[in-house]
Amino acid sequence: MTKLLLSIHVLAAILVVGPITVAASLFPRYARQTSPVAALLHRICRGYAVAGVVVPVFGLATAIQLGVLTDVWLITSLVLTAVAAAVLALAILPGQRRMLDDAAGGGARAADEDDGGAAGATASRLAMLTGVFNLLWAVVVVLMIVRPGSTTGA
Repeated sequence: MTKLLLSIHVLAAILVVGPITVAASLFPRYARQTSPVAALLHRICRGYAVAGVVVPVFGLATAIQLGVLTDVWLITSLVLTAVAAAVLALAILPGQRRMLDDAAGGGARAADEDDGGAAGATASRLAMLTGVFNLLWAVVVVLMIVRPGSTTGA
């Protein structure tokens, strides 16, 4: 059962978190151009964020099966996962929505402001937040692989 839960957890992480990181990273560039691609990237981020709930659910189920629920590396991973989710839900997705709304309302004006105007500042902030989001996931992946105190001998 543990191998099945772990397999689902890893596959979900790859297939769900991966597209979010790519779409969120590309969004600021396309949003500056008021491209319809930006709206698609936002939908990808939003949709996969909802599906992303399965990653910690199966991760917790796996941790329970392995008896590592109280290990420091796992608790740290859970906290970092929660922080990454908060960055996505409370900063990245609303920022993307705001940029799309501004572009729809301002048209060409939003595209002209990318050299220091409001759209450019928002795009830069989104790029930075996405970098933080991606870094959080990278640290979680490393913790999952290294697992300090692991008894696997790896």
